[in-house]
Amino acid sequence: MNLSPPTTVVFIVSLILAALAVIGKFAPIPFITEHGFWVAFIAYVVLAVGNIFRGV
Repeated sequence: MNLSPPTTVVFIVSLILAALAVIGKFAPIPFITEHGFWVAFIAYVVLAVGNIFRGV
């Protein structure tokens, strides 16, 4: 399996989701605070998909 770097858009989206998960731990954000683990998990899945599939 050859890994490729994610596109800038995929990287920014995963970075925003991960940042929201961390901020949601300390400040009450309606959906994010309740599901912070899953938001962080989705952020890393998005980043992994961007690394595995070329052109995503």
